[in-house]
Amino acid sequence: MTRDAYADRCEDLFALGGFREARKAAEAGPAELGPDPVLYRWLGLAYAAEDDDDHDADAEAAYEAGLAQWPDDLGLLVSYLELCLCADTWSYPGHAARVERLKERIAVLAPAGSPEAARVDAALGWAGRGYWQDLRQRTAAATADRAAATSHADDVAEALARGGGRAPAHPEDLRAVEVAAALELLDGPGRTPLRLVVRHRAAAYATALLLAIATNKALVLSGTVSYSVWGWIWFVPLLLAESRLRQARRLARERVIVATAARHAAAPEAGQAPAG
Repeated sequence: MTRDAYADRCEDLFALGGFREARKAAEAGPAELGPDPVLYRWLGLAYAAEDDDDHDADAEAAYEAGLAQWPDDLGLLVSYLELCLCADTWSYPGHAARVERLKERIAVLAPAGSPEAARVDAALGWAGRGYWQDLRQRTAAATADRAAATSHADDVAEALARGGGRAPAHPEDLRAVEVAAALELLDGPGRTPLRLVVRHRAAAYATALLLAIATNKALVLSGTVSYSVWGWIWFVPLLLAESRLRQARRLARERVIVATAARHAAAPEAGQAPAG
């Protein structure tokens, strides 16, 4: 496998959230072909993306190993700068001291208006964010995740209305694989209520709310209890259905990561050009 093929493999896996798999590919490349700055960069990015203190140290080691051989590689310098800006200053006080040194070196190598200079500006802008900017970003991320979950539920409902799904046309079609995984997890005679909830999601929530209010009021009026929350038990099937959908999305992502890694691994043998 060529260096470009390894880099493409890292990029595809990283984009899917397969950070461990991307890391393995970044480690396998130098072992087969010798050191490469791009693969050192992907190794550091994959470690850093796992958001763990031990992995931050490994990411730093990867960047330093790369810069020891290619001290002027802008990809490594900018990625290292981003790591230092994101690091916990209490756990890694040395990172703050490295920021200025890295900025000065990048300023020499990256003229104003270059892509690298833009990345530096973006990284510094992130580091200077205040509380409200962080809150807006978290809110936007949560909104996007809810939209994706709603879209997934709609896709599964459509598949259920058709009487079931069919195998995805391509094993790396994440949206189709998500639907297939959901149908698999919702299959079986004992899961009929969950399928009904997913297929008629809005009506199920409205009905559960009315039943919960009516049940609580009936229990209180009957004198059985002075205050009731038992009515909210009507939401249990809805919560179970939502849990299945979230599980399906995680399972589908794992399957697509495996399929992507397998495609890249088989590309040289099949004589196919790796996809970027």
